[in-house]
Amino acid sequence: MNDQPPALLLKFPGTNCDAETARALQAAGFTTTVVPISLATPEHLKAASLVVFSGGFSYGDYVMAGRIAQLVTERKLGHALQEFVAGGGYVLGICNGFQILTRLGLLPEGSLIDNSSGRFQCRWVKMKNLQPDSPFLAELPEEFELPIAHAEGRFVAPDGKAEEYLAKGLVTLQYTSDVNGSTLEIAGLQDETGRVFGLMPHPERFLFKSHHYDPDWNGDRDHGHGYYFFRSIWREISGGRKLLAAE
Repeated sequence: MNDQPPALLLKFPGTNCDAETARALQAAGFTTTVVPISLATPEHLKAASLVVFSGGFSYGDYVMAGRIAQLVTERKLGHALQEFVAGGGYVLGICNGFQILTRLGLLPEGSLIDNSSGRFQCRWVKMKNLQPDSPFLAELPEEFELPIAHAEGRFVAPDGKAEEYLAKGLVTLQYTSDVNGSTLEIAGLQDETGRVFGLMPHPERFLFKSHHYDPDWNGDRDHGHGYYFFRSIWREISGGRKLLAAE
């Protein structure tokens, strides 16, 4: 068992959540290396157990969210990410990272487009945990909350596909209300392996109780919900999920 599995966080021009995400990964038990995409090589992936695309506005979202990041990632890494997943590696995309993973084809087919409100939204949202056996969600309750901060967070898919994803267990998180117009209130997706995970909300922004907007929020555990998101995947990769029953 590796108590401190290595995480690789890829940073793009415009990425602005890398420091917070790196701290969250380290708090959960990972050793974390932040690498600018301009310096990234397939060799970096070979040294990682988890590859992370954090939030922000890669390349300013000047074309469409995640599009330029997709093209640069493909040029720099080729098929290395697909090979990484096929070899048992885990990949996480948060907010802009979710958009990038969708464009890379690592998640079920669909797009993240302008919110139905037509505005950037920055607020807290409640979600349903639809896949409690997911390596990313095992320590989270049936419902929990996290903050969002996005202008292009509305998930849409070809006709009938979203319903298919729901039936196949690929939808991991649903908003409990219509937050941004996403089809079926989809807030998060996974691939068929369960090792590639994308979500629009920001778990790195709710690690501690003091991060909650309500100063009297006490929850039912020692940390914020975001901490347990990262701790879930740490336990999976480190081989420590079996410790859950003993705690």
